[in-house]
Amino acid sequence: MPSNNGPIKLGIVGVGKIVRDQHLPAVAKDADYRLIAAASRHGKVDGIPNLPTIEAMIDAVPDLEAVSLCMPPQFRYDAARTALMAKKHVFLEKPPGATVSEVEDLKRLAAANGVSLFASWHSRYAPAVEAARAFLASARVNSAAIVWKEDVRRWHPNQDWIWAAGGFGVFDPGINALSIATHILPAMFITSAVLDFPENRASPVAAHVTFRTSDGLPVTMELDWLQTGPQSWDILADTDKGKMVLSGGGTRLAIDGKVVNDEPEAEYPQLYRRFAEVVRDGVSDVDLAPLQHVADAFMLGKRNVVEAFFD
Repeated sequence: MPSNNGPIKLGIVGVGKIVRDQHLPAVAKDADYRLIAAASRHGKVDGIPNLPTIEAMIDAVPDLEAVSLCMPPQFRYDAARTALMAKKHVFLEKPPGATVSEVEDLKRLAAANGVSLFASWHSRYAPAVEAARAFLASARVNSAAIVWKEDVRRWHPNQDWIWAAGGFGVFDPGINALSIATHILPAMFITSAVLDFPENRASPVAAHVTFRTSDGLPVTMELDWLQTGPQSWDILADTDKGKMVLSGGGTRLAIDGKVVNDEPEAEYPQLYRRFAEVVRDGVSDVDLAPLQHVADAFMLGKRNVVEAFFD
């Protein structure tokens, strides 16, 4: 636990776009943290020591108490293991690892070393998600659909790691949808999937997935990473109390066309607030349901090869 209940002395590993856009602003405004180091092959954070690796950072900055791991998921397990073995609390960017079994082992290591592990599903902290969850809990749901369509060329330019084996492809944004769906809908299980792989890439660019819930409720999911024009981040449900539309990635809730919740996004400040709670309470918060669904989609999914969409 942090010494003398002062700010948590934090290091960030992997200084890329998401760190600059979200992590650094959130940490800077949160009195529960003091950012004291960063480790990255290329990026740097002004005003603090910058090291090339997490090992070098831990050696050079002995006061470090916690780390946020923001590198691609293929490399996250080794970094998390290093931090946990050094008795540092660990914040995992989403997805928390490349495989379910990796993260299960990290949970074991956190418990064995008396530190906290936090799998951060940022979309769950979108402002209308809890209102949607409460509405669905009060209604009888007849069917649900997830429609998550965005343009990879706009949101992830020049990020080749997402197309490598283990890079998730369209499930990189799709896991955000699953993080919300697994929070607001009953437990569900994949029954079929078709994954569209560009002929020149090792990860899918689109996916068409069907689920059933434990009560037999049908749920469909359409993921597309080549959406032009308006972007779609929607979860829809037909219920006995009306049609629910949770849109904008969880920022806007409408029932039968009437908007009942529409607030600005503030996901990362809430993530860091939750991480501080986890650390102070000496517990871990690691929900693997979204990652498990991605694994199931790859295990059950039919591979459909489509035309290469860029060189």
